[in-house]
Amino acid sequence: MNDSGRRAFVQKALAATAGGLALEASAQAPAPAVLKAARPIVLKFQSTWPTRDIFNEFAQDFAKKVNDMSGGELRIDVYPANSIVKAFGIQNAVHKGQLDGGHGVPTYWHDRHPAFSLFGSGPSFGMSSNQILAWFQYGGGQQLYDELVQKEMSLNIQGFMYGPLTAQPLGWFKNRINNVKDLENLKFRAVGLAAEVFKELGLNTTALQPADIVPWLDKGLIDAAEFNNPSSDRALGFPSVSSVCMIRSFHQSCEVFEVIFNKERFDSLSFSLRSIIRYALQASSADLSWKASDRFSTDFEEMRRKQGVRYYHTPDDILRAQLLAWRKIIARESANSLIFKRIIDSQMRFAKRVVGFENDVTPSSKMAYDFWFPSV
Repeated sequence: MNDSGRRAFVQKALAATAGGLALEASAQAPAPAVLKAARPIVLKFQSTWPTRDIFNEFAQDFAKKVNDMSGGELRIDVYPANSIVKAFGIQNAVHKGQLDGGHGVPTYWHDRHPAFSLFGSGPSFGMSSNQILAWFQYGGGQQLYDELVQKEMSLNIQGFMYGPLTAQPLGWFKNRINNVKDLENLKFRAVGLAAEVFKELGLNTTALQPADIVPWLDKGLIDAAEFNNPSSDRALGFPSVSSVCMIRSFHQSCEVFEVIFNKERFDSLSFSLRSIIRYALQASSADLSWKASDRFSTDFEEMRRKQGVRYYHTPDDILRAQLLAWRKIIARESANSLIFKRIIDSQMRFAKRVVGFENDVTPSSKMAYDFWFPSV
């Protein structure tokens, strides 16, 4: 064997010895410890909705998205209405830290400040709920909301709007409503500025949390009521106490949801977790609108065909009376509150451009529907 051959042989032998020693060491070394997942940060939420309401399902859907996206680092537990505090007590409980957060609608805080109703339960100026969310995200709505909550009201709360909903029906009645006169002196469930609209039309309004509406109707404590949509109305039991539902109304034609956090608790989260919450709200808006389109239309037909509900379109004179009522309310509340006026002015500027564009470019869905389904 020449010198080069001997050198190659020695190198191979050394490599084999090193490999064997490495395998032996590996076999004798203890296995690396499996890292245990850190305990998740848990946020205790309560919704303003009964368990059976699809709105509580929407709240759970949002929480699941956050929980899944955080990979176990954050967990939002959502309890139904009245589990920890009364439905209308959620804002105060979140402010004090009794709850970490809540799911509801801003109009439930109308008694604290009328401007809360403008975030989804105001005059809308022709905007859909999705366009109200566009105003909130890109038209200055979030900044005005934060100013109302944190400066005007000094609340330790960080809130967000999400979840576009369909226009609400005028309400559930004992008999068909043919004109404004038929509404006079009815004892009626409504909330927020919408209740002020109905007062202008001559009704006597009472604010009730969702779970109480049908029991009050059943006992005759109120004559009629509005809530929100076919799925919620059906789940709450409206068809068991009324067979007449008047659809189409301007009292709440652009409702959206509000998710609120105790601000100190929210700010204590990492940037990545706060970002997950924000993006989960955007994802939930899309998912909610798709689910609502399917479920609301299904329950609408089910109540008509299986439960004997009769739907009637609200007469135009009532719709015009609602718009006139809104004009009075806007003037009155704007004179009393600068923040109210600033929100209204901001929404009107946005609506004039956005709704005008929508009206110009969008063909009639009714024309298309009548073409394809002429016998319906």
